[in-house]
Amino acid sequence: MIVLSSGLAGAIARVALANVAREYPRRLDHLLSGEHVELAPRALHPSFYGSFDWHSAVHMHWLLVRVLRLHAALPLAGEIGRMLDAHLSLASLNKELAYFESPAGRTFERPYGWGWLLELHSELSRLGTQHWVQAVAPLAAHIAAKFAEFVSAAPYPIRAGSHGNTAFACVLALDYALTARDEPLADSIRKAARKWYGADRDAPLAYEPSLDDFLSPALIEATLMREVLAKEEFGVWLGGFLPHDLGPLAMPPVVADRRDPKQSHLDGLSLSRAWCWRRIAASFPNDDARRRQYEALAERHLAAGLPQVIGGDYVGEHWLASFAALALGEQP
Repeated sequence: MIVLSSGLAGAIARVALANVAREYPRRLDHLLSGEHVELAPRALHPSFYGSFDWHSAVHMHWLLVRVLRLHAALPLAGEIGRMLDAHLSLASLNKELAYFESPAGRTFERPYGWGWLLELHSELSRLGTQHWVQAVAPLAAHIAAKFAEFVSAAPYPIRAGSHGNTAFACVLALDYALTARDEPLADSIRKAARKWYGADRDAPLAYEPSLDDFLSPALIEATLMREVLAKEEFGVWLGGFLPHDLGPLAMPPVVADRRDPKQSHLDGLSLSRAWCWRRIAASFPNDDARRRQYEALAERHLAAGLPQVIGGDYVGEHWLASFAALALGEQP
C-alpha cells in the first residue's frame, strides 16, 4: 500500500511552498462592476494569490497543513509554519472575506473553491494551531452559510467531472460541517445528496472520462453517498449504481500531452479515483471481495498518477500534489 512517507511528504511540500508564493502566471476570475478596478492578484487575494488560480492556492495551503500535521518533524516544518503565518494572517483573511461579501464574490469559486476553503479550515482544526484556525474561521463560516443556502435551493446537482461538480464540494463541506459542528450545513448536504442522487441507478460509465475530467462523476457521487447513507443502506445503493463490469473506471486514463492544461486534468483523475476507491473500499469488511477489488483499483490509479506530481509542467504541478495527498490519506 502506497503511503505518505516522510520523503514523499517533504517532496510535495516543496512543490506547495513554491506554488503558494508564485504570483504569475495567474488565471483571473473576477466580475467587473465598473471601471478602474484593482486586478492585481495579491491585492484582491492577499492570502491566496499563488498557484495559478484561487482554488489551487487554497488547496495547496491545505496540503501544507496536512503535511505539517502528519509529519511534524520534517526539516521543512519551520518554513511551512512561516509561510502559513504570512498567508493566514487575520488581516489578509479579512480582505478575502470582504471580497466574498462584495458583488464580485457572490458566486466566486462556487462550489469547488468553497469546498476547499472549508476543508482547509477542517485540516487546520485537526492540526490545532489556534491562531490559524481563528483567522480562517470567519471566512469559513461565511462560505458555509452560502454553501448551505446553495445546496438547499438547487433542484439538480452538477454532474461534471471538473470544478462545478457538486458531490465533490459536498464531501469536503460535510467534513467541515462535522469538524466545526455546523449541523445546519450537515443537514443541508445530507438532504441535498439524497434528493439529487438517492434514486440513481446504473451509472453511465461508458461516458467516462471526458478530456476535462479530474473527477469521476460516478465515483465522487458514490463517495458522497458513502458519507450520507448508513453502511447497510450504502451497500444496497452502490449495488444498484455501479455495475459489476466497471469498464473505464477500472483502468487509469490515457494522457497524451501533459503540457495541455485539459489533458493534465486526467492525471488528477487517476489520483481522485484512487481517493474515491479507497474510501468506498473502507465501507466493506476485510473479507469482502469488493473491498479487495476496490483497494487494488485504488493502488493502480495511485501508481499511475503519483509520478506526475513532481517535476512536471506547471499546468499540472500547480495543483496535482493536493490530490495526491487526498489519495494517500491519513496514514503517514
